[in-house]
Amino acid sequence: MTPGAARGTRAAYLGPEGTFTHQAALEWARRHTSPLDAEGEVTVEPLDTVKDVHDVVAAGAADVGVVAIESSVEGYVVPSLDALLSSADVVAVDEVALDVSFDAFVRPGHGELTEVSAHPHGLAQCAGFVTSTGLVTAPASSNAAACRDAGPGTIALGPTICGELYGLDTYAKAVEDFRGGRTRFLVLTRRGEAEAHLARTRAAGATAWKTMVAITPSVTGPGVLARITAAFGDRGVNMSSLITRPLKAQESKYVFVVTFDEAPWDHGAREVLSDLLAAGDSLKTLGLFPAGAGFRSLDGVLDPDHVPVGSVSAKDSGPARDRGLLW
Repeated sequence: MTPGAARGTRAAYLGPEGTFTHQAALEWARRHTSPLDAEGEVTVEPLDTVKDVHDVVAAGAADVGVVAIESSVEGYVVPSLDALLSSADVVAVDEVALDVSFDAFVRPGHGELTEVSAHPHGLAQCAGFVTSTGLVTAPASSNAAACRDAGPGTIALGPTICGELYGLDTYAKAVEDFRGGRTRFLVLTRRGEAEAHLARTRAAGATAWKTMVAITPSVTGPGVLARITAAFGDRGVNMSSLITRPLKAQESKYVFVVTFDEAPWDHGAREVLSDLLAAGDSLKTLGLFPAGAGFRSLDGVLDPDHVPVGSVSAKDSGPARDRGLLW
């Protein structure tokens, strides 16, 4: 069971139509629209930038916003993360995860092909295909924008939906380097509305949660990161992600963005957060969402094919191990 949306919910997303974010917004709308309640329908609206999405949510011009936050191939989406860090009144209350695959499109009757266009993350995820074409790259603001604006000499990379949406022919299908890629999208709202969203989610039966929190140490130096990570381990709270972002105009000073597998009201999480506050750290909750909406559950076993090339392990010995560790 999924929670219903508030009546007449407006959802903004990073456009144009046909982006993966558009698909994520439609998926969230599908989950939260009741067929028995026409007034509870969710309408989606494309905007030009991630900042625009944050701004309309903060201003109350949209009830929620949908932005990409992490790709299982390319990692965190920095503009989305930085916008969330700098938004005083916007917080994530849900997430959507989608399988991501790229098709290559061309204009019907195209001329000589001269370039491959996509969002920089899309170009990176399809690097093998791009290299095989021998063409130059043309970064676009989004994959859908690359398809929408494709000229007669362009190969555009994007979701399958873009072919029909923008009148393109399919040049090649599934051109990404890694099959099975997933992207997480956050659903944003104003902090003052977060309690109502979370209450609907809890009423729908959610019991497992993920929290994203920004931790800014008041004092930096040796052992700061070790102290922060130890706070989670000492309280038995699983830290599933840790990344750093520089504090603006503060050389060698960082904010640590941690995602952990509890809600802030759970006993272990409250103890961790209290420990960090007592140590003088500044805390900001960036998001709280049901755990079931994220990546597939992990089985604890790492696929060796996805370890960075050139890694060595305990089973390696002799010259191979020495070269890998630069001994």
